[in-house]
Amino acid sequence: MKTKELTLVAMFAAITVVLSWLPPIPLPFSPVPITFQVIGVLMAGALLGPKLGFLSQLVYVFLGAMGLPVFAGGNGGFGIIVGPTGGYIIGFILAAFIVGWFIHVYPGKTFPKYAIAMTLGIFSIYIPGTLQLALVTGLGIQKALLIGTLPYIPLDIVKAVVVTMVAIPVNNRIKQLNLI
Repeated sequence: MKTKELTLVAMFAAITVVLSWLPPIPLPFSPVPITFQVIGVLMAGALLGPKLGFLSQLVYVFLGAMGLPVFAGGNGGFGIIVGPTGGYIIGFILAAFIVGWFIHVYPGKTFPKYAIAMTLGIFSIYIPGTLQLALVTGLGIQKALLIGTLPYIPLDIVKAVVVTMVAIPVNNRIKQLNLI
Protein backbone atom coordinates (compact mmCIF):
# COMPACT_ATOMS: atom_id res chain seq x y z
CA MET A 1 0.00 0.00 0.00
CA LYS A 2 1.06 3.53 -0.64
CA THR A 3 1.77 5.87 2.26
CA LYS A 4 -1.26 7.97 1.30
CA GLU A 5 -3.51 4.91 1.48
CA LEU A 6 -2.11 3.83 4.85
CA THR A 7 -2.66 7.33 6.16
CA LEU A 8 -6.27 7.40 4.97
CA VAL A 9 -6.99 3.98 6.48
CA ALA A 10 -5.51 5.09 9.82
CA MET A 11 -7.33 8.42 9.69
CA PHE A 12 -10.75 6.84 9.14
CA ALA A 13 -10.11 4.22 11.82
CA ALA A 14 -9.28 7.15 14.12
CA ILE A 15 -12.43 9.02 13.09
CA THR A 16 -14.49 5.96 14.03
CA VAL A 17 -12.68 5.81 17.38
CA VAL A 18 -13.42 9.47 18.10
CA LEU A 19 -17.09 8.97 17.23
CA SER A 20 -17.20 5.94 19.54
CA TRP A 21 -16.07 8.11 22.44
CA LEU A 22 -19.14 10.32 22.16
CA PRO A 23 -21.24 9.20 25.10
CA PRO A 24 -23.41 6.23 24.10
CA ILE A 25 -27.10 6.64 24.80
CA PRO A 26 -28.40 3.56 26.61
CA LEU A 27 -31.91 2.33 25.95
CA PRO A 28 -33.51 0.73 29.02
CA PHE A 29 -34.94 -2.20 27.05
CA SER A 30 -31.83 -3.11 25.05
CA PRO A 31 -28.18 -4.05 25.62
CA VAL A 32 -27.39 -2.09 22.44
CA PRO A 33 -26.78 1.63 23.06
CA ILE A 34 -27.23 4.39 20.50
CA THR A 35 -23.74 5.28 19.25
CA PHE A 36 -22.19 7.41 16.57
CA GLN A 37 -19.57 5.13 15.01
CA VAL A 38 -21.96 4.43 12.13
CA ILE A 39 -21.19 7.92 10.82
CA GLY A 40 -17.48 7.07 10.56
CA VAL A 41 -18.22 3.68 9.03
CA LEU A 42 -20.50 5.07 6.30
CA MET A 43 -18.14 7.97 5.64
CA ALA A 44 -15.16 5.61 5.31
CA GLY A 45 -16.96 3.55 2.69
CA ALA A 46 -18.29 6.58 0.84
CA LEU A 47 -14.98 8.45 0.69
CA LEU A 48 -12.35 5.73 0.65
CA GLY A 49 -14.07 3.13 -1.51
CA PRO A 50 -14.49 -0.56 -0.81
CA LYS A 51 -10.89 -1.62 -0.18
CA LEU A 52 -9.66 1.25 1.98
CA GLY A 53 -13.03 1.67 3.72
CA PHE A 54 -12.99 -2.03 4.59
CA LEU A 55 -9.40 -1.82 5.84
CA SER A 56 -10.10 1.26 7.97
CA GLN A 57 -12.87 -0.55 9.82
CA LEU A 58 -10.86 -3.76 10.04
CA VAL A 59 -8.13 -1.75 11.80
CA TYR A 60 -10.75 -0.20 14.10
CA VAL A 61 -12.20 -3.61 15.05
CA PHE A 62 -8.73 -5.14 15.46
CA LEU A 63 -7.63 -2.35 17.80
CA GLY A 64 -10.72 -2.83 19.92
CA ALA A 65 -10.41 -6.62 19.93
CA MET A 66 -6.83 -6.22 21.17
CA GLY A 67 -8.15 -4.35 24.20
CA LEU A 68 -7.72 -0.71 23.26
CA PRO A 69 -10.67 1.39 24.48
CA VAL A 70 -12.02 2.20 21.02
CA PHE A 71 -15.54 0.79 21.19
CA ALA A 72 -18.60 2.69 22.40
CA GLY A 73 -18.09 4.30 25.78
CA GLY A 74 -14.35 3.67 25.74
CA ASN A 75 -14.67 -0.11 25.96
CA GLY A 76 -12.38 -2.64 24.35
CA GLY A 77 -11.46 -6.28 24.35
CA PHE A 78 -12.36 -9.47 22.57
CA GLY A 79 -15.25 -9.96 24.99
CA ILE A 80 -17.08 -7.07 23.31
CA ILE A 81 -16.67 -8.74 19.90
CA VAL A 82 -18.21 -12.00 21.12
CA GLY A 83 -20.83 -10.27 23.29
CA PRO A 84 -24.34 -9.06 22.47
CA THR A 85 -23.15 -6.00 20.50
CA GLY A 86 -20.22 -7.63 18.72
CA GLY A 87 -22.16 -8.46 15.57
CA TYR A 88 -22.85 -4.79 14.98
CA ILE A 89 -19.15 -4.02 15.32
CA ILE A 90 -18.24 -6.81 12.87
CA GLY A 91 -20.92 -5.36 10.59
CA PHE A 92 -18.94 -2.10 10.45
CA ILE A 93 -16.31 -3.84 8.33
CA LEU A 94 -18.90 -5.20 5.93
CA ALA A 95 -20.81 -1.91 5.81
CA ALA A 96 -17.78 0.17 4.83
CA PHE A 97 -17.02 -2.29 2.04
CA ILE A 98 -20.61 -2.39 0.74
CA VAL A 99 -21.04 1.39 0.78
CA GLY A 100 -17.72 1.87 -1.01
CA TRP A 101 -18.47 -0.89 -3.50
CA PHE A 102 -21.92 0.43 -4.37
CA ILE A 103 -20.69 4.00 -4.87
CA HIS A 104 -17.72 2.76 -6.92
CA VAL A 105 -19.69 0.34 -9.11
CA TYR A 106 -22.58 2.73 -9.82
CA PRO A 107 -20.96 6.00 -10.89
CA GLY A 108 -22.57 9.38 -10.40
CA LYS A 109 -22.77 11.49 -7.29
CA THR A 110 -26.53 11.64 -6.75
CA PHE A 111 -28.48 11.72 -3.52
CA PRO A 112 -30.62 8.65 -4.40
CA LYS A 113 -27.54 6.57 -5.24
CA TYR A 114 -25.83 7.50 -2.00
CA ALA A 115 -29.06 6.90 -0.07
CA ILE A 116 -29.21 3.37 -1.45
CA ALA A 117 -25.54 2.80 -0.57
CA MET A 118 -26.08 4.08 2.98
CA THR A 119 -29.19 1.92 3.40
CA LEU A 120 -27.28 -1.16 2.27
CA GLY A 121 -24.49 -0.24 4.67
CA ILE A 122 -26.83 0.20 7.62
CA PHE A 123 -28.55 -3.12 6.93
CA SER A 124 -25.16 -4.82 6.65
CA ILE A 125 -24.59 -3.67 10.24
CA TYR A 126 -28.05 -4.69 11.43
CA ILE A 127 -27.99 -8.20 9.99
CA PRO A 128 -24.90 -9.59 11.79
CA GLY A 129 -25.71 -7.45 14.82
CA THR A 130 -29.24 -8.76 15.17
CA LEU A 131 -28.16 -12.34 14.54
CA GLN A 132 -25.43 -12.19 17.17
CA LEU A 133 -27.70 -10.39 19.64
CA ALA A 134 -30.26 -13.18 19.24
CA LEU A 135 -27.63 -15.90 19.52
CA VAL A 136 -25.72 -14.52 22.52
CA THR A 137 -28.76 -13.49 24.54
CA GLY A 138 -31.04 -16.35 23.52
CA LEU A 139 -33.80 -13.86 22.71
CA GLY A 140 -34.66 -15.20 19.28
CA ILE A 141 -34.61 -13.27 16.02
CA GLN A 142 -37.99 -11.54 16.42
CA LYS A 143 -37.18 -10.15 19.88
CA ALA A 144 -33.66 -9.20 18.77
CA LEU A 145 -35.17 -7.24 15.87
CA LEU A 146 -37.54 -5.49 18.26
CA ILE A 147 -34.85 -4.41 20.72
CA GLY A 148 -31.71 -4.36 18.56
CA THR A 149 -32.81 -2.98 15.20
CA LEU A 150 -36.18 -1.26 14.97
CA PRO A 151 -35.57 1.46 17.61
CA TYR A 152 -32.35 2.50 15.84
CA ILE A 153 -33.68 2.93 12.32
CA PRO A 154 -34.91 6.57 12.63
CA LEU A 155 -31.62 7.91 13.98
CA ASP A 156 -29.59 5.80 11.55
CA ILE A 157 -31.60 7.33 8.70
CA VAL A 158 -30.62 10.77 9.99
CA LYS A 159 -26.97 9.67 10.19
CA ALA A 160 -27.15 8.34 6.63
CA VAL A 161 -28.63 11.60 5.33
CA VAL A 162 -25.92 13.63 7.08
CA VAL A 163 -23.17 11.40 5.69
CA THR A 164 -24.70 11.64 2.21
CA MET A 165 -24.90 15.44 2.40
CA VAL A 166 -21.23 15.59 3.38
CA ALA A 167 -19.87 12.77 1.21
CA ILE A 168 -21.23 13.94 -2.15
CA PRO A 169 -19.50 17.35 -2.15
CA VAL A 170 -16.36 15.93 -0.52
CA ASN A 171 -16.16 13.17 -3.15
CA ASN A 172 -16.61 15.75 -5.90
CA ARG A 173 -13.74 17.76 -4.44
CA ILE A 174 -11.57 14.66 -4.00
CA LYS A 175 -12.12 13.82 -7.64
CA GLN A 176 -11.23 17.37 -8.75
CA LEU A 177 -8.02 17.30 -6.72
CA ASN A 178 -7.25 13.66 -7.58
CA LEU A 179 -6.63 12.86 -3.91
CA ILE A 180 -7.78 9.24 -3.79
